[in-house]
Amino acid sequence: MKRFAEGRESVTDEERSGRPATSRTEENVANAPQIVRENHRLTVRSIREQVNIDRETVRKILTEDIDMRKVCAKMVPKDLTEEQKQRRVTICQDLLERQDNILVRVITGDETWVYQYELKRSGKAHNRRLPIPHDPQKNPSVQIKSQNNVADFFFIRGIVHYEFVPTGQTVNQVYYLEVLERLR
Repeated sequence: MKRFAEGRESVTDEERSGRPATSRTEENVANAPQIVRENHRLTVRSIREQVNIDRETVRKILTEDIDMRKVCAKMVPKDLTEEQKQRRVTICQDLLERQDNILVRVITGDETWVYQYELKRSGKAHNRRLPIPHDPQKNPSVQIKSQNNVADFFFIRGIVHYEFVPTGQTVNQVYYLEVLERLR
């Protein structure tokens, strides 16, 4: 108020010496994609150390300015470039044109929960033979009797191998290596 009483008319800050108010400069925004391209596994902290700006500014540059997001431990663009899209199309066309029909030899795996339900029917529902939805949350007359985790492997013609995961077994790389040995 004092400055305006003394005749100041502008509300913007005047130029002053010292460090700029933000590190989110055009130069830093331009350097970030190159740094990430060189090593896409860099953390925000390691990028911060390379360009010597604060972590939050690095995060804003990556997510807001160059439109990237973190997937697992990698920073990846949200949208594919035209070059990346064309490369995917070319690879898919090459696979489709192969004479050896590679898709017949591809085996993929998954794990899923299998539930065994027990229906608690009242006399009325039993007599009318009404279909009861198998969803315990929507229908209190349905109870889960057991649930099992199943690791299954299949290819274009159907299931090749499946195993019930033992109760209490942690599904990790060691377990999967054992299953893959049995699959082979």
